[in-house]
Amino acid sequence: MGNPLWAPWRMEYILSKKGGSCVFCGIEAAPPEELRARLVVCDTPRAFVVLNRYPFAAAHLLVVPHAHVDALEKLSHEDHHALFDLVREATVRLRAAVKPEGLNVGLNLGAAAGAGIAEHLHAHIVPRWSGDTNFMPVLADVRVVPQALEKTRDYLVPFFADLPGVRLPAASEGAGNP
Repeated sequence: MGNPLWAPWRMEYILSKKGGSCVFCGIEAAPPEELRARLVVCDTPRAFVVLNRYPFAAAHLLVVPHAHVDALEKLSHEDHHALFDLVREATVRLRAAVKPEGLNVGLNLGAAAGAGIAEHLHAHIVPRWSGDTNFMPVLADVRVVPQALEKTRDYLVPFFADLPGVRLPAASEGAGNP
């Protein structure tokens, strides 16, 4: 057998407490320091953008309505429009920030559809590059993410700063460096 393959970030998920309060709720009332700690990239009046804590690729974003609902039809028209307007804006800004060759954009509605947090719907935006699927996930269920999540958040925040009504997380030391 070869050398071990390490994915220490997965242990945080494996050992984390499941259930309890919703990880997506309370963002609209959180102070900027908490937004930073929760990996929020930007917060708007009805929805927010956050880094996926367990990403499939570098800069894997989630766009989340503030409304705690599990189905699209449960969103008000205003929340629905705000969510998908922010999805569109996030794709534009992610393309500018990390220059992917493609993007996967989608929602997993319900646990049977693969939603890890089925009780609070959210959209995934996953940047993709030619050749980014390699032997690591195939052989070892390991994904290589080239930058710490906090650094990625700090790098992405300025790309979202001009959105109308946006609230940003508190700045970190050395923010903005790729």
